Amino acid sequence: MVTYKNTIILSLFLGLMSPATAQVVGVSYYDCDYYKKSIVQLDSLRKNNNSINHSLEAGFSKVSITPSLNYPEDNVAEGQFKNVTLGGYSARRGESATDVHDSIFIRAAAIKVADVLKVIIGADLLLIPQNVTDLVLSMLRQDGISRDQLIFTATHSHSSIAGLSPGGSTTSGAYNENMMHWLVAQISLAVRTAVKDLKPALIGVGNMDAASYTRNRVIGELGTKNDDFSYIILEQIGGKKAVIGSFSAHATVLSAKNMEISGDYPGYWERKMERTFADYAIFCAGGVGSQSHSGGEGEDFERARKIGEALADIVLKCALTTPMKDKVVYSAITMKLNLPELSIQTQDNTSAGSQRTLPSFEGVVLQALRLNDMVWISAPADFSGEIALQIKNYLYPKGFNANVTSFNGSYVGYIIPSKYYYYDHYESKTMGWFGPNMGDYTADLIRQMSDIVIL
Repeated sequence: MVTYKNTIILSLFLGLMSPATAQVVGVSYYDCDYYKKSIVQLDSLRKNNNSINHSLEAGFSKVSITPSLNYPEDNVAEGQFKNVTLGGYSARRGESATDVHDSIFIRAAAIKVADVLKVIIGADLLLIPQNVTDLVLSMLRQDGISRDQLIFTATHSHSSIAGLSPGGSTTSGAYNENMMHWLVAQISLAVRTAVKDLKPALIGVGNMDAASYTRNRVIGELGTKNDDFSYIILEQIGGKKAVIGSFSAHATVLSAKNMEISGDYPGYWERKMERTFADYAIFCAGGVGSQSHSGGEGEDFERARKIGEALADIVLKCALTTPMKDKVVYSAITMKLNLPELSIQTQDNTSAGSQRTLPSFEGVVLQALRLNDMVWISAPADFSGEIALQIKNYLYPKGFNANVTSFNGSYVGYIIPSKYYYYDHYESKTMGWFGPNMGDYTADLIRQMSDIVIL
């Protein structure tokens, strides 16, 4: 189990900072309307939530989102496009991809416990924006599938397709409505295919240490980090097998210089797991906020391969001996994330309010899912690995492993520890959109949600 490290050193570090950057000032979130609304929601969820101890079914799918490049015109039906931009780096300035290095996919795992359905959707993408989520839901409503039945995730590859949201940016490139509609269709197909594939199944869960492959990118060794690689194994009785894995390291092994479509190191993890252990491997970005990749040798694709395959080797050692059970204790809740007011900093630490183009924040949710002794949480952000570690350490004495994933179908920037809010770093200065209380507030909600699903 991962525990806190270097807390005394970190305290000394913060003590040396100037008062303007070390202190978090303002109103306590306990006194704010957004927190009071959240408490009302939590009380309702607490009263109405029930756990289920039952046999389960599982179904799987894998649908390509690898586009065909350099066509004269877009052809959505065939996945052919004139220009395809790569998301993740503003240094690319929205230039088009030159080639496909490795294929990218939507993978889905459907789980049915008694009459309750949940689908975990993994995308080899930077993230899944809210407009895509909304359109997927509009397509799936005719199947009777609602928002609380879907857990969206992404690998957070910075070399995957982009241009999916209106407005565009230097990070994501110009908006391509055709690309967006094609992606919506592929995600919807993946969900429907996984649900149709449901069969009686076994389940196993676990965590293992992978500290060598991640680092704290904000303050280095002075900070804490989430070192765990968490996983869920689903195996149809006499049928196919899927592994869902999550790790807290940014998929940025490939730099802005790369102009080829790729899943980065998570793609290599998925491919090796599918060669050696499972029919389907879904990689979910964990608490990647404040954390970057580490280890591996070589450069570019060779380094991405070595990191991804080394992580696969670590998982394999544990997965092969993971006990598989024919019943699961299941509980799940979804709640609207009531947000503080926008509070984007300028270079002189004042608030810039809402003076920039940002995504829609309608439909933003937090989700918690219990599967036996694993609590799987999804967040709408680059969620801090340091806060994810706090959640793990909170639940471990209660007898539960925990994992927090990022990019759950909405995006609210970075959710970081409040102690970093005034620190001069990209995550806080540029991407901390909702003020100094956002990290502590969200951690509080997740702790309370976790308590609800484990009761």
